[in-house]
Amino acid sequence: MSLWKRLLDLAGNAFHLAAPDVGPTDPCSPDPGDMEFAAAVVALAAKMARADGKSTLDEAAAFRAAFPISPDERPMFDKLFALAQETVHGYEGYARRIGKRYVAKPCLLEDVLDVLFAFAAADGAITDGELAYLNRVSDLFGFTETEFARLSAPYFPDRAPDPYTMLSVSIQASDEDIRRAWTRSVAENHPDKFIARGAPVEFIKAAHEKTAAINAAYEQIKSSRKQKGRPANTQESGRASSESSRSYQNAPAGS
Repeated sequence: MSLWKRLLDLAGNAFHLAAPDVGPTDPCSPDPGDMEFAAAVVALAAKMARADGKSTLDEAAAFRAAFPISPDERPMFDKLFALAQETVHGYEGYARRIGKRYVAKPCLLEDVLDVLFAFAAADGAITDGELAYLNRVSDLFGFTETEFARLSAPYFPDRAPDPYTMLSVSIQASDEDIRRAWTRSVAENHPDKFIARGAPVEFIKAAHEKTAAINAAYEQIKSSRKQKGRPANTQESGRASSESSRSYQNAPAGS
């Protein structure tokens, strides 16, 4: 098996190409056989480890956790990782190609950013250099600054974005539209969805953090509107809570 075929298989583990219940038309999967995608993801992750001018063993370990390999393949894989991370230069070309190729699959591009965020946070903190790197990759993927703020929020709970931004709704949105945005966001990011796909632990952890941030944003909007004399529709909110509690264990109580 060639090195590039190995990389494709490893990328498939992280992005559920081989999940039995996910077909080739899944909107969040890369195209079958896309070895350039696999190589680009490896390069982006490895180069990000140099974004702050240094690399740590924790980041390398997180990389291997998301791309599980057998013990006999580890030396070759570590060599590839080390080669890619010798310099941060060149990452923009990889990000630009992925963003252009999968412009119609933003959820896949979000998955890639989730992987990169998980690696950056592996040593306990995301540095300014790493954040700038991630912001630039996000830009090359075609995401706006507002969207990047939403995507990065789970990793910076002390500076979460506006709750309306977190739910991707306007401040003028109706209570019902906000409720729908909340349930949709929880459904898209719930950990159970990633567990079913066989996603690596980094994805599942990120899903928990995202779901918590989404729920917190929804509760904040409801509380704010109630204080301003614009209470959420209690009948709809109660129904949403009942529906979500059956389907999503992480949905906020009393919603």
